Amino acid sequence: MDTPSAPQPTGITVQRALELPGLRSGLPEILAGADRLHRTVRWVHAGEVPNIASLLKGGELLLTTGYGLGTRPAEQRVFVRTLAERGIAALVVELGPRFARLPAALVDTARAAGLPLVQLHREVPFVTVTEEIHTEIVNGHYALLQRAEEVHRRCTQALLGGGGVPQVLGILADFGDNPVFLETADGRLLYAAGPGPEGADPLQVWEGLRGPHKDAPPPAGSVLVDVPGGGPGTGSVRARLVMLPVRSPLAPVHRMAAERAAGILAVVLMQARQEEELAARGRGDFLTDLAEGRITAEDAPAQARVLGFKPGASPLLPVVMRLGDSLSPAAGGGWAVLARAVAEELAAVGVPVLLGVRPVEGRVPLLLGLRSESERAAVADRVAAALRAGVERAGMQRPGAQPPVVVVGVAGGWAAASAGLRHAAETATAAQGLTDRPWYDARRLDIDLLLWRLRDHPDLAAFVDRAIGPLRDHDNRSRPPLLPTLETYLAHAGRKAETARELHLNRQTLYNRLARIGELLGTDLDDPQTVLALSLALRARRHTG
Repeated sequence: MDTPSAPQPTGITVQRALELPGLRSGLPEILAGADRLHRTVRWVHAGEVPNIASLLKGGELLLTTGYGLGTRPAEQRVFVRTLAERGIAALVVELGPRFARLPAALVDTARAAGLPLVQLHREVPFVTVTEEIHTEIVNGHYALLQRAEEVHRRCTQALLGGGGVPQVLGILADFGDNPVFLETADGRLLYAAGPGPEGADPLQVWEGLRGPHKDAPPPAGSVLVDVPGGGPGTGSVRARLVMLPVRSPLAPVHRMAAERAAGILAVVLMQARQEEELAARGRGDFLTDLAEGRITAEDAPAQARVLGFKPGASPLLPVVMRLGDSLSPAAGGGWAVLARAVAEELAAVGVPVLLGVRPVEGRVPLLLGLRSESERAAVADRVAAALRAGVERAGMQRPGAQPPVVVVGVAGGWAAASAGLRHAAETATAAQGLTDRPWYDARRLDIDLLLWRLRDHPDLAAFVDRAIGPLRDHDNRSRPPLLPTLETYLAHAGRKAETARELHLNRQTLYNRLARIGELLGTDLDDPQTVLALSLALRARRHTG
C-alpha cells in the first residue's frame, strides 16, 4: 500500500551525474537551476524532436544537441516550459553546429522555471553518458536491495532465535531511526517499537499522530505497508505496518525493508493465530472431556496444571458462554481472535482461569478458581462482563444480533466442576432467546432445560397450541398483540401495577387487555394452575417454533 505522498524515486542526483566521467569530459557549465542539482535522475533520455516532452514521464536527464529547440525565442521558451512542466530532472545541451552558446530566451526561461540547464563545451558520446548514469542508477537500486535484504536476514534470524513481532519491529525501527507500529486493518494499535523524537515513548507518538486520526492519511513521508492475511490470492489485509518520519526522513530503502518485514510478519501472525487457536481448542477439549466424564476428577488436576491452570484447593466455578447463530467467529477474525480478546478481558477479573473454545458447538467453556464460594455472584458479574467485552473486541457483536448467553454453574471441587460444566453447557443452549441478562444461574433454568430436551416431542407442541394458541392467532391478525402483555404479567407474578409500569399502560387499559386474554383463552388468570400452565407454554414456544 503506497503512502498518501508520492513515493521517493530511486536514482542519482543531477550533481552526481555531472561528476561522472562522461559528462565531466564535456566541460559542463551550469546556466540555470544551480540550486536544484539535488534533483533525482530517474533515467536518461536523448532526443532532437520539438515535442520530446510528450515522450517523457518525469525525472529524466535529457541530452540534446539543440536541433529540436526551435530557431525563434518563442519556440525555445515553449520547449523549456513544457519540459519543466513534465518534471524532468535537468536539460543538458551539447554546443556545436546548432549553438555556439545557448540563447538568452532559453536560459532565462529555465531560470524562471527552476529547471537545471547545463551546456557542454565539448562533444561527448551520448551513449557513454547514458551507460554510465544507468549503471549508477542500477547500482543504487542494488545497494538499496542489499540493505533491505540485510534487514530481512536479521528479522529472520530473530525469529529463528525465538523472537516474535516485537523483535521484528525493533529491528525495523533501528534501521529506519523512527518509531514503527503494527495496527489492525481497522486502525487499532497492536505493537509499537522505537523511540519518538527526543526519546519520547512511541505510544505517545502514535496517540498524537494516528490514534485520533486512524481514518485519515498519515503524515507526509510516512510508510504504510499492508501485512497480508487469509491465504494466497485473497487480497485480505491482516494488519498494517506504519513507519512515521518523526526523527528523520524516510527513504526508499525503508519502504523496501518494511515490505520485506511485512512478509515475515504475515507468517508470524498466521503461525501465532494457528498456535493460539490450537491451544484454545485443546483447553476446550479438556473441559468438554471433563464435562462428559472422559476425564476423572482424580486425573483432572494434573492435566489442568499442564494447561497452566493451578487453582490449588479453591472452589471451582464452571461458566459457559454460548454464541448465538448470528455471531460468527469466522466473520470476526476466527476463534483465535475471540479467545485472545476474552483472555485479555478476563485477566482483569483477578482469579485463575482456564479458558477454552468449542467451535463445533459454538461454546466458550471456562473454569475459575474462587477464593471462597461467597464471592460466586461477584465473580460471575465480572466474568460475564469480560466475556461480552471480549466478543465485542473480537468484532463479532453486531447491531441486531442475538447477544451471547452466559450461564454460571455451582462452585465446588473437580467432581462438581464436571457436572457443572455439562449442566451449564446444555442450559446455555436452552437459554438462547431468553430475555437478555448479564448471566444466568444454571439452577434457575432447569425448567427451560427440560422443555428444550422435549422440543421435538409432538406432545409439547400440542400443549403450547392448547394453552396459548388462541392468543397467537389473535396476534397474527389483530392489534395490539396480547402475548407480550401476558408474558409481562406472568413475569411480575400477577402484580398489575408493576406490569402496567413496564408496559407503559394505564391501569384501565391493562385491565381491559387481561380481560380480553381471559376471554380468548377461556380461563381465569388468577387461578394458580392456569398461571403455571401459561408460564410453561410461553417458555416452551421458544423451542417448538
